[in-house]
Amino acid sequence: MSTTKGKVLNRYHVIFLAQSVMLGTGILSLPQKLSSMGYSQTFMPLLYGLIATLTLFAMVWLCSKFPNDDLFKMNEILLGKYIGKTINFFIIIQCIVFSAGIISNYMHLIQSTALQEQTITLPVLCFLLLLIYIVNGGIKSIARFCIMTFFITIWMFYFTRWAIEKGSVSHLLPLFNFTTKEFYAAFKQGYFSFLGYELIVFYFPFIIDKKKAFRHSLLGVWISVFLCFITTLISVMYYSEWQLKNVEFSVLNLFKAGEFTFIKRIDIIGITLWVFLILTSMTAYVWCAKQGAHALFPLPKKKKNYYLYMITCLIFVIIKMPVSREVQDKLFMASNYIGYILIIWPLFLIMIYLFRKKQVQV
Repeated sequence: MSTTKGKVLNRYHVIFLAQSVMLGTGILSLPQKLSSMGYSQTFMPLLYGLIATLTLFAMVWLCSKFPNDDLFKMNEILLGKYIGKTINFFIIIQCIVFSAGIISNYMHLIQSTALQEQTITLPVLCFLLLLIYIVNGGIKSIARFCIMTFFITIWMFYFTRWAIEKGSVSHLLPLFNFTTKEFYAAFKQGYFSFLGYELIVFYFPFIIDKKKAFRHSLLGVWISVFLCFITTLISVMYYSEWQLKNVEFSVLNLFKAGEFTFIKRIDIIGITLWVFLILTSMTAYVWCAKQGAHALFPLPKKKKNYYLYMITCLIFVIIKMPVSREVQDKLFMASNYIGYILIIWPLFLIMIYLFRKKQVQV
């Protein structure tokens, strides 16, 4: 009998699931979110990387105690059936709203840069159809898409070479000239760009080599941390402090520093390719929501995908609901903050596990 039955994620899948899901629209506006620290923001991604390392270790440690169960099952085991299912319901809602926020931000980017006089209904529908196609293939399909996305998009960093040439190294010199309040504001806003690695608590049971899961996922996390650090570094060199604060999607504007005689707007290439990064983030969260819905209300295997269609419809409704952009932003911002709870939730479960170790040990 195969010891890898039901386990489909090899080391490359784990590395790029952790790496690609982290890079959605967050990195596009990361320098703006950190702008309260001015030019001192450069090293914030490295600080986030250290925090991600510590919290990832806690997640993998907890998962190693329940190697065949995801977070939904662990909640029921450690907190009891009714409390666990209630928590799981809110996690599913969180994944759905968070996914809607990702696609809404990307559509806002498209509208503000390329399709200023057109509605986003058709692009959203096309986007959701692609999402259904990828998620339908399961977590392995999503992982393969993550690997493909990395190699399709990584070369975009070449377009930042002109921003480096035109930037000033002197912007990197004044460090630690910020207040505690400014640091807190930047820290709170910027860490949104690093959400995504916490999903390992959902796909851990599908990993083949669980003993090396921490090492592989950590490598993926630090690839993203390095990319965010380089992006922030170049932005600080290229922009003034006013521009860092006021230029929306400032990373795309770095591409505009490029000079090709045969391409008028390099940023449009960036926006087009960014759809792959958006899809990697969304598909992973939607897959988690689908797994959670099935755990909460089990369906026959043949009907399991009904939840995927229902979740996709909900995302469309949230994006197109008749409220102002400000109300939507508040909803998505609340979802981001709840995402922070998912980061520290394994720490809470670890305490419960240590307290109830004899009762719940598997």
